[in-house]
Amino acid sequence: MRRLATAAFIATAALASSAGSANAFFHLLFQPQEQQQQYYRNEPSPHVQISPIPREIVSFSGYSAGTIVISTAERRLYYVLGNGSAVRYGVGVGRPGFEWAGTKTITRKAEWPDWTPPPQMLKRRPDLPRHMKGGIANPLGARAMYLGGSLYRIHGSNEPDTIGQAVSSGCIRMTNADVVDLYSRVRVGTRVVVLR
Repeated sequence: MRRLATAAFIATAALASSAGSANAFFHLLFQPQEQQQQYYRNEPSPHVQISPIPREIVSFSGYSAGTIVISTAERRLYYVLGNGSAVRYGVGVGRPGFEWAGTKTITRKAEWPDWTPPPQMLKRRPDLPRHMKGGIANPLGARAMYLGGSLYRIHGSNEPDTIGQAVSSGCIRMTNADVVDLYSRVRVGTRVVVLR
């Protein structure tokens, strides 16, 4: 019986690896939850999101550990580790006319969030859907962290080529791989400082 189950598993794996989308689906089904974020970095699939700006640990001081600092001029987000260092991520920021600065707090976190465009955005873009369920095609990507007292979020993106550019309506965009990593580090109540 064990041999039959093993043979069936191997056959399924071989079948899945013969097609890219099936391969991605196979890995999502059979990988443990804690390993699923590897899907964004390593799986040969159309949904892989390699950032054009590598995530790295850099020297960084002046803020307490656990703070997020976003430099819109640099188009970088820093998650402060303390001891003079931070994790630096590439981000997409607000396009001209949608820049902003200030201090906010993460008031909510969501995995594969639904998206409801705000009325201001619908006025500019009446062609947008009124609501979209979370998923790989959703513009908010794999994770979202909501910045209280604003319409803005730090969220994933299905357009990794926009990372490092000023293209959004004020939200901070990250690749899905990077937003999953940041999401795992922060909590509700995290301070976010946005610099211009």
